[in-house]
Amino acid sequence: MNLEQLFVENKEASIEGRYLTLESIEPLLKKLNSNNQLSVIGKSVLEKPIYKYQIGNGDTKIFLWSQMHGNESTTTKALFDFLNLLNSRTDLAEKLLSTFTFYAIPILNPDGAKLYTRVNANSIDLNRDSQDLSQPESRVLREAFLSFKPDYCFNLHDQRTIFGVSDTGKVATVSFLAPSYNEERDINDSRLKAINLIAGINSVLQQYIPNQVGRFDDSFNINCIGDTFQSLGVPTLLFEAGHFSNDYNREKTRKYIFMSLLSSFTILCENDIVINRINNYLNIPQNKPVFYDFIYKNVKINYDGIEKITNFAAQYKEELIENKIYFNAYIVEIGELKGYYGHFEYDAKGAVYKDDLDNFPKLNQKADFYLDKSLKFVNGLIKK
Repeated sequence: MNLEQLFVENKEASIEGRYLTLESIEPLLKKLNSNNQLSVIGKSVLEKPIYKYQIGNGDTKIFLWSQMHGNESTTTKALFDFLNLLNSRTDLAEKLLSTFTFYAIPILNPDGAKLYTRVNANSIDLNRDSQDLSQPESRVLREAFLSFKPDYCFNLHDQRTIFGVSDTGKVATVSFLAPSYNEERDINDSRLKAINLIAGINSVLQQYIPNQVGRFDDSFNINCIGDTFQSLGVPTLLFEAGHFSNDYNREKTRKYIFMSLLSSFTILCENDIVINRINNYLNIPQNKPVFYDFIYKNVKINYDGIEKITNFAAQYKEELIENKIYFNAYIVEIGELKGYYGHFEYDAKGAVYKDDLDNFPKLNQKADFYLDKSLKFVNGLIKK
């Protein structure tokens, strides 16, 4: 099976970038609604519809939801790529549809998606509301879970660019977690199924993004939806779409999420999770916040008449302006920065720092400055 080719054939070309709203996906859902697979299962705080798309008639029930956090859209793009595959009428599609019944909620938090925020319209993180169920979106998800009675749950998210694969200096392009079901982080049959499946997915991804797969910390928090569903006895997998070099729109990462989804179901089709792969799972390095978007090294600054060499880091802030996401770089750290990496690194080799106001960088200012008065940086990057 050629995963690269399958992605090219099924990629949904009408959606791209980071800003993905209900208005973006409604035409796609209606296009895919060839046999009454689409329905509204509830409303958001602002009365926006929450859609489900159900397809397949297999015995194994798969429950997937994306954009629980409104500004995490990469997995939604990959989910539509996968839905295109399921509707492709190929032998692979027919095999998947006869083996599984898929229940997908493409955007659980449409209000957050529109505002490009993690939280919903009441400023509540839905992934900390799985016990209180204080929000309509949380209740919709729980009711769908209880009525569908899934065999596997897929909790689809994005992660920030700060995460690396432990201390390897490699970025965590995709990360996974089989959430804990209790404080002791024990492994029961349900959690072991998720662990074995993630280990299988990782073995596939290593062929495409070697050493760029991470594992999230498994500390138990019953308020998180994955921990809750795992505690209710359903194998649950957390997918986190991360950064790939120069891929801030997450189009390359989208491909690896598509590959991960398809690999999951191929492995399940082949019943290839009966082997205990716990060691393989635990050998996936843990995620670690060791990256900045920019690091500038060996910069000479003049502070109160004293010259010294220092390093500083900048980070993009994603800002929604007139329905478009802008990546604006701000200085976030100044100092040694030992053990940290930059997606963009520049060695100033003692060049003198100057901006429009001062001879030294300040926290939270825009990353617009000069080195030796001749090399200009705008929004973190060298202006050519």
